[in-house]
Amino acid sequence: MKSEKKRKGNYSPLGCGITTESVHAGEAHGLYGDSLTQPVFLTSTYVFKNTDDIEAFTSRKNRRFEYGRYGNPTQQAAERKLAVLEGAETCLLFDSGMSAITTSLLTFLHQGSHVITTDDAYKKTLLFCDKWLPGFGIERTIVKMGDSAAMAAAIKKNTAVVIVESPTNPYLNVLDFDFLKKLKKKHPGVVFIVDSTFGTPYNQRPIEYGADLVIHSVTKYLGGHNDLMGGAVLGGAGLIGKIAATQQMMGGIIDPHGSYLLIRGLKSFSLRMEKQNKSGIDVAEFLEAQSKVKRVYYPGLSSHPHHCVAKRQMKGFGGVVTFEIDCDTKGVKRFLNALRLCLLAPSLGGAESLVSHPASMSYYDYGREERLRLGITDGLIRLSIGIEAVEDIKADLAGALKKI
Repeated sequence: MKSEKKRKGNYSPLGCGITTESVHAGEAHGLYGDSLTQPVFLTSTYVFKNTDDIEAFTSRKNRRFEYGRYGNPTQQAAERKLAVLEGAETCLLFDSGMSAITTSLLTFLHQGSHVITTDDAYKKTLLFCDKWLPGFGIERTIVKMGDSAAMAAAIKKNTAVVIVESPTNPYLNVLDFDFLKKLKKKHPGVVFIVDSTFGTPYNQRPIEYGADLVIHSVTKYLGGHNDLMGGAVLGGAGLIGKIAATQQMMGGIIDPHGSYLLIRGLKSFSLRMEKQNKSGIDVAEFLEAQSKVKRVYYPGLSSHPHHCVAKRQMKGFGGVVTFEIDCDTKGVKRFLNALRLCLLAPSLGGAESLVSHPASMSYYDYGREERLRLGITDGLIRLSIGIEAVEDIKADLAGALKKI
């Protein structure tokens, strides 16, 4: 390990594992009032000392901050920390995960270009590609998740972007990153984007397999406390620079306090992931043994269709467990209303265990037939496991299952 003296004021990683880097990477301890923690810079603009200072900035001889939409010291520290954890050259933060996705897509897509995504992508990502992008004259192809042949065949001369999610929401399907690597090698001009929100840099690092860009909703596991909104895009400086130019125009920036909350959340990121990975497989196995549970979807289970792929490329499988209970809609309501510890709420990856019923929450605006066509059955439940004692979580689920 580098000495404290050498590390002070140095933003480069320590060369340690992800647990230590989560605490220290990206920050320069003691540079501001000898503070240990990263200060929150609540300023919208930055003062130039004189005209020489302006000229040094505009001629790019001096790299500094100018205006809040173009960056902030607290934001920069969070970006540097996250880039180290992801193994990326650089990072750009946004005000939400969807802002990161839409801004990235609009950077590389233009009239006449083509984008590919999968049918199991996040609902809003799928809607943006399927319903919004055609209005800009952009073609889209939606392929079945896991159908490698279909994805390879879908790439055309005008394909500019392939955007995938792994693991997916809510079925936790896993993309074979070895296939992604081969596809990238064959089509180097296409920008390959992986939404790794469910995977996190603790459990997987898609850039190591050839992904150009990795996207996260930092609202989830990275922040980890259900108290901030944010998104991140990570990758090479060239691509991130282009996205930054689009962001500066569109304005989807994260605020300084949100950046601070992300830094604080990342301090315990590794510890939380260890806990949630362990609890995830424990709860998944517990649910699979329950007679009133029809099926459990968790990549750590051998029953999951992508278990072998997940086992090969993931360190752990996360804290989201999706399962289908064997009952009618009334039984589902009795189950949900009987929960005491697990709270009914959207989102995931935080300290509290949350339960979502996709049919009545995420897809409430879809007709039943359309929901079923998408695989959203009436009895489908998505559980995001928090950091509570796993025995308490299982006891809550067992008690609710008895009410069906």
